[in-house]
Amino acid sequence: MDLDALRHGNFSQLGEAITDWEKMTENLATLKEDAKKNLKGKADKASWNGVNAKVSREFIDKTAQEFADAHTQADTITNILKDTRGELIDYHTQLTEAIARGDKKNLTVIDTGHGTFSVTGNTRPDWASDPSGNTSATSQQDVDDLRDEIQRILSKATESDNTAAKALRLIVDQAKYGFSDAHYENRDAAAKAVADADRMARILAKNPHDVTNTELASLNSMLAKYKNDPLFAEEFATQVGPKKVLTFWAGIADPYQGTYDPDRAKQAKQLQKNLGTTIGLATLSDSDKMQSWEKQIIKLGPDQLGIDDASNPTGYAVMSNLMRFGDYDDQFLNDYGDKLLAYDKKVNGEGINLWVNNSNQGDLNYWGYKNDRGRDPVTGFLEALGHNPDAATQFFAQPDGAGDTVNKASEVNEHLKYLTKERVWTADITLEGKHGYVAGRNSLGHALEAATTGFAYDATADQIKAGGEHRTALTAGVMEQVSYLYGSKSGPDMLHGQPELADSLGKMAGAYIDDIDHDLSGVGEYEKDSGTFPAKYAGRANFTQAGAINFLSVLGQDENSHRAVTAAQHLYTLSALDAYPPSSDANIEHAHDALTAGAQARGILDNSRVQQAETTYKEGSDEANKSLGRSAEWIKLGVGTTVGVGIGAIPLPGSTAAAVVIAPIVADTAGEALNTFIGQQIDKSVDDREQDPAEAAQLTSSQFYKKGENQLGLAYHTYIKDSPRAAEIANNQNWNDDIKNAYLGVGSSENDYRGRTPHKD
Repeated sequence: MDLDALRHGNFSQLGEAITDWEKMTENLATLKEDAKKNLKGKADKASWNGVNAKVSREFIDKTAQEFADAHTQADTITNILKDTRGELIDYHTQLTEAIARGDKKNLTVIDTGHGTFSVTGNTRPDWASDPSGNTSATSQQDVDDLRDEIQRILSKATESDNTAAKALRLIVDQAKYGFSDAHYENRDAAAKAVADADRMARILAKNPHDVTNTELASLNSMLAKYKNDPLFAEEFATQVGPKKVLTFWAGIADPYQGTYDPDRAKQAKQLQKNLGTTIGLATLSDSDKMQSWEKQIIKLGPDQLGIDDASNPTGYAVMSNLMRFGDYDDQFLNDYGDKLLAYDKKVNGEGINLWVNNSNQGDLNYWGYKNDRGRDPVTGFLEALGHNPDAATQFFAQPDGAGDTVNKASEVNEHLKYLTKERVWTADITLEGKHGYVAGRNSLGHALEAATTGFAYDATADQIKAGGEHRTALTAGVMEQVSYLYGSKSGPDMLHGQPELADSLGKMAGAYIDDIDHDLSGVGEYEKDSGTFPAKYAGRANFTQAGAINFLSVLGQDENSHRAVTAAQHLYTLSALDAYPPSSDANIEHAHDALTAGAQARGILDNSRVQQAETTYKEGSDEANKSLGRSAEWIKLGVGTTVGVGIGAIPLPGSTAAAVVIAPIVADTAGEALNTFIGQQIDKSVDDREQDPAEAAQLTSSQFYKKGENQLGLAYHTYIKDSPRAAEIANNQNWNDDIKNAYLGVGSSENDYRGRTPHKD
């Protein structure tokens, strides 16, 4: 900053601009609330169909969010401008006071241009008669002190001005067509974020082998601190550069650098998560720098990096392990995934796997390492989709031109078809891992969970409860494809050949149990009961009655998928009894329909479970009975179930502590039926834990069915026990037979009616 610019600067125009921005911020705050309450609020309550359900509603949601981002950006700009103006005025005051003090000492300060200036002492009038020969009115020390003081002031003013300008440019460039959600209270906060990013980038500029554990700890600490800061993320990513991000992580991750160091391994594990999260946040920026960065990362994908670490991995191998964590730009993930799968199709086959082989010892993943060394880049990419629901829905979207439901192969997304039916998957385990376990298929399940539910696959019960309904016509479109594939004639073979997917498939079906019940409620494809089973979102899934039966019959074959869907079905049926209390004949009729449709779904699942147990093991054998005993224990999932507005979250024990089954509920809140179920299960779980593990439950098929019938009967009893009117109607209409027949099936074609035949090895 030039001396005269600060010395004679007029800050009134900047003040007027700040006043305008303050007014703009106030107006945008009003518009933000209006868009939230009126625009989005009314759109959420509207009934959308056809193109409107897929396009208009999404557009309105994004528009409402843009008003919120516009307010955030305006507030940040106002804060930075106000803070910077205040600092510059303070530096202006300091400068004028310093020059005034110098003037009293006969010192002259002159702006010499381009940020330079001079300080000189005035010539003394009596210089010729001074015996000492001193011609200056002041000492050299006075000159040096004033020069240094002014330089400090100008340096600080320059830093304030430059960092404010850089922060404002970064903020504005974050969103090319919209607004940034980056928020800062003042210039100092924004400037510190950028400075810290530059400091951390210098660590990555080093040879990873030369980076100390202390530096790694500092890097982890700073990345974690700024995990939600978009300016930090973009500055960090662009300063490091695409290739250096990859080579640095490969060098840090490589376990064969030297002597094993537990502390370094611990730091490396955290760095994988922190670095991936920061890079993901950076991709959300629309700046030209980040757009170029993303293109370069994708371009580096198929090529080896030319390093000695981690068996000289490809760009795909490294980047896919970093993107296991973080919120990434949807389009970037889709572009990356398109290129990755196109390349994978060229190199994947029955022979030696390009990714997983004895010559590739490039372990790049520290999370779940025993069963997933991170050598297959498709696995890491699918994990990324599992944490980025919108990107996953887009990646597996129905092809254009699909009808009301999926009923032919041409209506299945090519990515989904390749990953579920064509790709050769290879186990990537260590010697301590689970034999034959394929982590990639488990990650595919995670990606599909996100694509169909709208939640990250590992979303917690609290996040689901607070988030509410996330399904859309687009997520339903993915779900219809999944049901078509796994409900097909080859579905049993697919499920049993991909056991890692079973729990995810069960969770997906559970999330759509209301739509499944709706399809089961009709007579064929006619007269479906939308009154009892109302659509909870626009563009609900249509599986068709036959498709729903086939899909459930396949899921029932596996213990894991059976328990997830059965738990969701039970919760949904109970919620219907809460939603339709016996206060009117219309409600009582709805309760009847909910009980019979729920019994039918449960019957399909249980019948399939019995048939598969008897096919896999000898009928009536201890192993078959133990399998049925384990399947009957799904009821324990009620422990810890939480219910939010229109949605329930059922804990699902497994490898992921946070894993839950998302279950829609008819009512907005839990009523007596749901609360009684959850409360009873908490008490029952205590008794179960006290039992000797050796006394594991064993059930014959008849006992298994009787247990299921009793659970349905209890729900029925709970509904009518305190309502003489409901009991009278139920008795007159013979609900007993309706529910039993729906559950047990009737007639010579019972098993045909119940869907696919069991899988046979």
